Amino acid sequence: MKVQVNLKSTWISRNIVSDQLITIGELAKRSGVAASALRFYEEQGLISSKREAGRQRQFSRDVLRRVAFIRVAQTVGLSLDEIKLALSTLPLQRTPTKQDWERLSRSWQPLLQQRIDTLTALRDQLTSCIGCGCLSLKKCALYNPEDTAQRRGSGPRYLLGDRSEAGLAESGVVKPA
Repeated sequence: MKVQVNLKSTWISRNIVSDQLITIGELAKRSGVAASALRFYEEQGLISSKREAGRQRQFSRDVLRRVAFIRVAQTVGLSLDEIKLALSTLPLQRTPTKQDWERLSRSWQPLLQQRIDTLTALRDQLTSCIGCGCLSLKKCALYNPEDTAQRRGSGPRYLLGDRSEAGLAESGVVKPA
């Protein structure tokens, strides 16, 4: 859609669509994310740009929300693959609505709850192990008498519990008992 404006008897034609696009520099400034990170996000398929004749990247304004979402998701420890999968559920042809974001948020609740549970277990159980002074589950008669944890595999078996074992078994790293 083109709009013409008369400014002091001079007609200026302006393309409304181009007003909805921002440069990578503007996106970096408004989002607080370095341009190099934005280019990386684009390479990874997390955001997309349009290229004009000058080959300069131009982003639609809704990319600001996506970048904010990426930053928050990374802050809570989600991987770029998890973020990309979530963003793929959002519409590309329009700015996501509140309902779109709520649907995405609901889909992440089990994953986030699992991470919260793991961090809570770490907080609650790690100090009791360190508190005994031995700093070794191989020698700890309280949590690991006669090194019984060794049969469960390497790593923090008591802290991660079945989640770790199931994940390792599925990946083929550890065979289920």
